[in-house]
Amino acid sequence: MKRPLIILYILGFYIFFQFFWWAFLLIQLNDEVCHHKIESLYASTLSISEQDHEVKLFQKKISGRRWMVLGEGAVFLTLLGWGILVTSRAFKKEMFLARQQRNFLLSITHEFKSPLAAIKLYMQTLLRHDLDKEKKERFIQNAIRDTERLNTLVENALLASLIDHNGYSFTKEDFNFSAFLRLIIQKFQQVPENKKINSTIEEGLHVFADKNAMAVLIHNLLENAQKYSPKAEKIVVKLNHTTDEVIMSMEDHGIGIPDKEKSAIFTKFYRIGNEETRNSKGTGLGLFICKYITEQHRGTITVSNNKPQGTIFTITLPLIPS
Repeated sequence: MKRPLIILYILGFYIFFQFFWWAFLLIQLNDEVCHHKIESLYASTLSISEQDHEVKLFQKKISGRRWMVLGEGAVFLTLLGWGILVTSRAFKKEMFLARQQRNFLLSITHEFKSPLAAIKLYMQTLLRHDLDKEKKERFIQNAIRDTERLNTLVENALLASLIDHNGYSFTKEDFNFSAFLRLIIQKFQQVPENKKINSTIEEGLHVFADKNAMAVLIHNLLENAQKYSPKAEKIVVKLNHTTDEVIMSMEDHGIGIPDKEKSAIFTKFYRIGNEETRNSKGTGLGLFICKYITEQHRGTITVSNNKPQGTIFTITLPLIPS
């Protein structure tokens, strides 16, 4: 993809150079014609006053031509520069999308392959070995957990596709967001591998929202905090309100997000780093979906640095007075 962009720049430079060269030759030719014309006028049989008058008229005509060349040249160069700029941006956008889609294909392949391989191994072990009840239950629970992980991946992919085609419709209702958030946190912590969560939740806060969408939003933020946090660190969830807003924040003490990446993390397929060398799981859809859900509920989502390290995601939603 870089080769066409390089060719475009070379071609643009060549056109600029050739334009200036031909403009220079054209102006030089006009000056020579003007010089010879003036000499012929002074050598004519006209009176001196008539010669001066004709010379001034011709010089004015030549000057008008020169300004016409410069004006048309300026318009040409402006349009050419604008065209190169637009084409360059289009090429860069296509390169970015191609890279992100490649990353997505690599990540989604890995994301599907790992739980499928684990589920297959659990099932084969259960078939081939006579395990005690405790081990059977543990293997079945692990298989269910990996199945839920696959289901989450499929739902995120389908939701992202519906978002692209404006096919997702929200079913909003008034509900207790405080109790809803507490329930999701409890379910999240029932999985042994998940990190512990310290929550400070103000009771009785109501919102008008789609419950399924809110569940996806909260789960994606929790998964994101877990992926990039050290094993020993806890996730901090806070919920409070202002006069007209519900404010939910998710804090982790992980690797953090560089400032130059903050504006891009909500882009579809975007993930920090190279997919071939990245260790963390993910598809680059979670934060894109979070941003869409938040905006469709007339809310905002922001990201900031935690102290001493880590990231804080803050969600604001309209509050329904109790």
